[in-house]
Amino acid sequence: MEFDSQSQNLEADPNFPSGPWTGFFLQPQLPGKHRMELHLTFQNGVMTGEGRDWVGNFTIRGRYDVATGQCHWTKRYLGKHDVFYNGFNEGKGIWGVWEIAATANAGVKLRGGFHIWPEGMADPTGDRLAEEADVPVETRELVTADVD
Repeated sequence: MEFDSQSQNLEADPNFPSGPWTGFFLQPQLPGKHRMELHLTFQNGVMTGEGRDWVGNFTIRGRYDVATGQCHWTKRYLGKHDVFYNGFNEGKGIWGVWEIAATANAGVKLRGGFHIWPEGMADPTGDRLAEEADVPVETRELVTADVD
């Protein structure tokens, strides 16, 4: 994916960094996390980009609000259907709900969840390796002093 930064007026808020993002969507009919790769630009309240997942390549066009964290966009699969996303950014990426209109899917409306975040941020959903250690136990030792 090619990234055209147009470095002028890129969003300065650290919750909306332009560049590579990653994440997943959930689809009740197909259990599991379906990974997405995205390249997003946040500029003056407008969100644009492109990406890919198992369905195919897509473009992104929508809006975001730094003050409220609200975001909404259309994910347009090239030569296929559109998916509408509505989410929030609270400092751990953007999460929310996607929806495919009934007219685009033979009269059946589809919905599911999603979560995306900037590459380099640990997966905020906890899907990562973890280390475990025993909790230190406090011990007390009785010391006696010889008094002459």
